[in-house]
Amino acid sequence: MIQSMTGYGKAIVQLPTKKVTIEIKSLNSKNLDLNVRIPQYYREKEIDVRKTIANTVVRGKVDFSIYVEMTAEVSQTKVNVNVVADYMNQLKQIATGTDVELLDMAMRLPDTLKTEREELDPEEWVLIEKGVEEAIAALVQFRKDEAESLEIDFRERIQNIQNLAIEVNQHDDARMEAVKLKLRKAIDDLQVTVDENRFEQELIYYLEKLDINEEKVRLANHLEYFIKELNNQVSDGKKLGFIVQEIGREINTTGSKSNYAPMQQVVVQMKNELEKIKEQILNVL
Repeated sequence: MIQSMTGYGKAIVQLPTKKVTIEIKSLNSKNLDLNVRIPQYYREKEIDVRKTIANTVVRGKVDFSIYVEMTAEVSQTKVNVNVVADYMNQLKQIATGTDVELLDMAMRLPDTLKTEREELDPEEWVLIEKGVEEAIAALVQFRKDEAESLEIDFRERIQNIQNLAIEVNQHDDARMEAVKLKLRKAIDDLQVTVDENRFEQELIYYLEKLDINEEKVRLANHLEYFIKELNNQVSDGKKLGFIVQEIGREINTTGSKSNYAPMQQVVVQMKNELEKIKEQILNVL
């Protein structure tokens, strides 16, 4: 089962004080090109996230993001109680007033407030990690769904090439006769006497150079191999791409050897079908 490299996945994790949205999307690329954007206080988990994505996504231009939306009033600024208490004790020694008045004075002094840096909560991360896995799973399913139409198209075009290969074979006998007549006419037009035995030897040699039996056999094998890999449980777009190159090589060689217009017209149709496969094979994982 093939997978497309185009995909999108999303998961939402609702925590007591925040809403965490996890998104991952991918496009086709020769290798894994991974861009990760996560809040600073989750940075220590970035390497683990990258490994998880790489092991599952494998290939593609991938953008991964974690967005945090606070849903409750949570202040990171705290009163430095020890500092304020010390200020209050000192003020009582040099000033008179109520505790409220002294507190008001103390809070105006330096270092009475401190901003605490938010640290990673392990229990919170367990839930976020599950969200990451859900988003990746959604991406993989999207890729599989996207690949269904690709697979249908590949099978149809491979079948078209196989049918056209049958047409090529049907033209082969007529092609050989046409080549023989063409050579005989060329000799007759020269109005010279030739050794018939030598002519037959040279004709056989020339026809052997135009023989496409090996190309037909290899083309059939490559087409069957493509379908076999298409049925494989593991998606391997690179291998399918290599097989397509081999299919193209046999079609091109057949065209260059054909030397017969009806056959060349069929070869052009085969090339057209193959080009459409090449365009789409780049998006297969």
